[in-house]
Amino acid sequence: MRTIDVSALIDGARFNAFHARVLFWCALIIIFDGYDLVIYGVVLPSLMAEWGLSSLQAGALGSCALVGMMLGALFFGSVSDRIGRRKTIMICVTLFSGVTALNGLAQTPEAFALCRFVAGLGIGGVMPNVVALMNEYAPKRSRSTLVALMFSGYSLGGMLSAGLGMVLIPLWGWQAVFYVALVPLLALPFLIRQLPESMDFLLRTGQTIKAQSLLAQAVPDYVPGAADQLNRIAAKGSNVSISQLFQEGRKLSTFMLWLAFFCCLLMVYALSSWLPKLMSAAGYGLNSSLAFLVALNLGAIIGAVAGGWLGDRIGIGKVLFVFFCCGALALSLLALKAPLPVLYLLIAVAGACTIGTQILANACTVQYYPPQIRATGLGWAMGVGRTGAIIGPLLGGALHASSLPLQASFLIFAIPGLVGAIAILVFLMQNASSRQGTASRQYSH
Repeated sequence: MRTIDVSALIDGARFNAFHARVLFWCALIIIFDGYDLVIYGVVLPSLMAEWGLSSLQAGALGSCALVGMMLGALFFGSVSDRIGRRKTIMICVTLFSGVTALNGLAQTPEAFALCRFVAGLGIGGVMPNVVALMNEYAPKRSRSTLVALMFSGYSLGGMLSAGLGMVLIPLWGWQAVFYVALVPLLALPFLIRQLPESMDFLLRTGQTIKAQSLLAQAVPDYVPGAADQLNRIAAKGSNVSISQLFQEGRKLSTFMLWLAFFCCLLMVYALSSWLPKLMSAAGYGLNSSLAFLVALNLGAIIGAVAGGWLGDRIGIGKVLFVFFCCGALALSLLALKAPLPVLYLLIAVAGACTIGTQILANACTVQYYPPQIRATGLGWAMGVGRTGAIIGPLLGGALHASSLPLQASFLIFAIPGLVGAIAILVFLMQNASSRQGTASRQYSH
């Protein structure tokens, strides 16, 4: 009888067709997740004109999906550790895709808000699960890169939303961009067949044969044996408790991650929701304003992939700290009047260091927590961080209503970047202290 260390096998695997398949389907989910979320910023100018919304009403309407996302992340992040990531992901995709399409039929702000809230439950629930699944199967040497590459699908979705908005809104109105959200439902049968279940969940629930089959795909050198004993620390218990996030010296680090998520998501959703409207108010046309949204998300893709690559080499936490600092700097520089090419560049950098930073924060979080509480840890970080996401559109609406100069808005958006940088610095110092303490105890024994 062989005892197989599953974690060691997966960590040492080479990237192959199995990993490419997981990456493709997880990235596709995140693309439409990003599409469904960024869509509000795209249709906001049209909604305000059609329904006569004030800036504060528009900000509140934008926060409806984010309240749903907060609850969805808290609920589905914990649930998946109990019923499996695969089943949870299918439920969330059905929820956000179907209800977002229904959003196009809304005739009143109230109906629109309800649809955005329900869709937000699915959007928030799917994120921690696809990140945790990709992290679980990715080889250790390229883990941060693959998670960042997968999550850059969020920005692709945002660019797709802005691009289709430029084409569809002038022709068929704002409703048309919501109907595109039906596409993931068409892909669901393929997703059901192709997406693997979490290895940790299979081992915790005694599904050894399925676990062996997936392990052989992830690590072609492994040949399953009937008497093999698959061993993984995460598989020792099936009870997952939120209190585990604060055990074994994780309390301060958990709170610092929550604070960093809060600050980053505030910046991300303030910009995503209000950038087109702020630029439109500053005198740029609708298509030019949406082009700034494209620049923001293009920068996010470059920042996420480059940051993930660096993270695999120098540590994802260090990269995260630098990105927070650069994000605050870029937003501060946007407060200066700059030529149009420089403005596009600064917005791209802001995208790299806000949306890109959030992508890296996801990767950092799933690598920090043990596998058995990984989705719970990320789900709660995202859930608590969503309070920042909810405040973001409201803050943008308040700034727009106050008629402050555009430059003042960007300076205010930069403040959370500094706070986030401090939170990550404390997180890094705490982890370094914990590692030194562990090493000292091992040495003394």
